[in-house]
Amino acid sequence: MLIVDWQTVLFCDSQRAADGKIEALLEGGEKLRPVSSTGSLAIALDLIRTSSPAAVVIDKSFGIPAIIDTLHRLRASGSTVAVVVWGPDLKESESRRLLQAGARGILRRGPGLQNLAACLRSVTSGAVWVEEGILDESQQKDKARHLELTPREKEIAALVRKGYRAAEIARTLGIQRSTVTIHLRHIFEKTGLRGRFRLALSEPREQGRS
Repeated sequence: MLIVDWQTVLFCDSQRAADGKIEALLEGGEKLRPVSSTGSLAIALDLIRTSSPAAVVIDKSFGIPAIIDTLHRLRASGSTVAVVVWGPDLKESESRRLLQAGARGILRRGPGLQNLAACLRSVTSGAVWVEEGILDESQQKDKARHLELTPREKEIAALVRKGYRAAEIARTLGIQRSTVTIHLRHIFEKTGLRGRFRLALSEPREQGRS
């Protein structure tokens, strides 16, 4: 019987990912559990519609173009499922494309599963999670200026960290998209973070907090 406060995870994998080892890890304190496993992206889309998992873990072996198409389909359908992509050899350029398309988590697939639990815990709480070393650390941790953000800039930075795009931020705050763009430029200048994805991956303390 599914415990009410647990969140379910769908695995879309060329291998049988949702085995006893992963299930034991997730149920061992993360309050996450595999709801199903499939080897088809098309079936995964159907399962997301019918079972509404909190997250879906997709194997990179399906191919970056196919995964990006799936991300676009999910966004068009209004789905809020957090998508995590994992694979043994994820490149920075591929990771950037996946993040831009709407992925919430990126991690390497290996024998250890602790990163999987950490990633799922993060993305199901609304954050973006990328395994250390996949993106350029020197840029991700650039803290050149750290001037204080205005209350509006803090609002926008928080929405970026939740995965909102400029148009969605404008609708949420009732302002023009061009105004959002100006605020984002000021945020980047003040924090030293280079681009929306760097901002999304940053901690609140890196966003100009006094």
